[in-house]
Parts: sequence; C-alpha cells; structure tokens
Amino acid sequence: MPSFWNQVVFTLKVMTPLVHVLCLVNGERKATMSYIYEATEKAKETIVKSFNKDESKYNNVFTIIFNRWACQLDRRLHVAGHFLNPMLFYSNPDMEYDLEVTNGLYDCIKRLVPSKDVQQKNLTDLHIYKSANGLFGDDFAQKSRKTTTSGRHVNTF
Repeated sequence: MPSFWNQVVFTLKVMTPLVHVLCLVNGERKATMSYIYEATEKAKETIVKSFNKDESKYNNVFTIIFNRWACQLDRRLHVAGHFLNPMLFYSNPDMEYDLEVTNGLYDCIKRLVPSKDVQQKNLTDLHIYKSANGLFGDDFAQKSRKTTTSGRHVNTF
C-alpha cells in the first residue's frame, strides 16, 4: 500500500539522522560530551532539509526531540562543551555570536563556579581562548584541533 511506504520513507527521514546521534553517544571511540549538541543540531538540520523545510511534516518530531533532550540532558552543559571544543569553536567563527551557545556557557560558569571573582576570571580568560592566543594559538594546539585524544581524525557524521 502506498500509505505504508510513505510512512516508511517518513520514518527513514527522521530516524537516520537520529541514529547517527545515538551511535555517537553510545560509541566508545571518543569522548562525546562536546559533540552531542553539534550532532543534534546537524540531525535537526538534516531532518528539515529532507522535508524541504515544511514544518508541518517534522514539527511533532522536533517536539519529541526537545522534550527528550530537556528531561534527560542538561542542554547548557552540552552547549558549553560545544563552545569549549576547539575543533568546533575554531571552525565556526560565528559561534561566539550564537546567543544560545554563549548563554549556555555563561550559565554553566555561573552554576559551577560559586565565587564571583573566579567567574569573572574565567570570563576574562575566555578571551585568550576565543582569540587563540597563548597555548591555544601554538602550532601543536592548532594541529590537534582536528584529532581526538587518541590521535584519530574526528568525523561527527
């Protein structure tokens, strides 16, 4: 029946990108904390494209994704990990202007660092990271942005 096959196509369009995220989360090849936010955003972009940006076709799926994310994962923590991942940060020069990402980072700093003085020091030192100065700018650091801790090349998908 055509309706059955239409549902199969719908399921594949939605589940294929989400299975990639699950493989990343459940994989043992690399630490995933700093990649989960990026992978989830890419999965959502893939779903949007597969339905030609017709929100009526994927809106219910996004509601489920958001609700699952909200109840099981601390989005701010994953957003902060995303920001502090040198491979992702330095390959996206506009990241520091993404309010969701920077607000998530600042929320984590406020939540995890009780001292206002240390919070301020962290924010001041963040400039060194953003501008790739000091150790963040040396040749070794620049080359290692594209590798995992085990030295293998990183592919999010």
